[in-house]
Amino acid sequence: MTSHDTLAALHPRLPSPVQEVRDDRFARLGVRLLLKRDDLIHPDLIGNKWRKLAPNLAAADGRPIVTFGGAYSNHLRATAAAGRLLGIPTIGVVRGDELADRPLNPSLARCAADGMRLHFVDRSTYRHKTNPATLARVLRAAGAEEACVVPEGGSNALAVRGCRALGEELRGRADVVAVACGTGGTLAGLAAGLAPGQRALGIPVLKGGFLGDEIRTLQERTFGGPQGDWRLDERFHFGGYARTTPGLHRFADDFERRHGTGVERLYVAKMLYGLVALADEGAFAPGTVVAAVITGAPQP
Repeated sequence: MTSHDTLAALHPRLPSPVQEVRDDRFARLGVRLLLKRDDLIHPDLIGNKWRKLAPNLAAADGRPIVTFGGAYSNHLRATAAAGRLLGIPTIGVVRGDELADRPLNPSLARCAADGMRLHFVDRSTYRHKTNPATLARVLRAAGAEEACVVPEGGSNALAVRGCRALGEELRGRADVVAVACGTGGTLAGLAAGLAPGQRALGIPVLKGGFLGDEIRTLQERTFGGPQGDWRLDERFHFGGYARTTPGLHRFADDFERRHGTGVERLYVAKMLYGLVALADEGAFAPGTVVAAVITGAPQP
């Protein structure tokens, strides 16, 4: 059985469903709202994690996988789950060596329960992990020199190609497709897969203003140049990665009550909040169809 056959045996739900919801905040402006339910692709490899990890898992061809993330990384959790499901050893390099002597938080505990071996590094080393010499030192210390390296957030050329299918699934379905952005790989692929005339909108969940350059670099490495019509709106990070506010939680609670759909707080809630704000600002002309990509599910 090939690596692709093994992944198919996990029975991903592709293409993911598209659900139209009536929301007065859009409908009163003549705008239709669709939810692209990537959270329903697979119960363990949720949303864009499937799209980004699956091609990397296939390329690893059974070799151990080492990857990177913070203490609350959804990417680490998804990689650990993939390792458990496929019988592949996984090593997670975690930002913050001060965490090594503390009890594991629920996210890292889930990684460990799924068989991921955790290796904690200091924050300075972590910041320089893409430097070849630093990376080699980290891999040596983690006993992962022979492992297949997947970058933080899973965003590399393989992942970007995997996310292009997301755009292809939405061709002809929407005028604007919005997605929350962490490392930019999903948006880079999504924009490439959309048809001419469709626009991709990224809502970064980190502050710093660096993501546009990252996305352009990812598209250059993957496709040889820019692809698709995309832009970022960087106003809705709510303080930065893993930061939320009481107002954001109230918004997410209200969206759940309106539509009966659980809202993940660190990415999806910020994207939906941004869409409501943009609609109120008149960013979408009457008749516009907006698709919101639901990339994750609330953590239990």
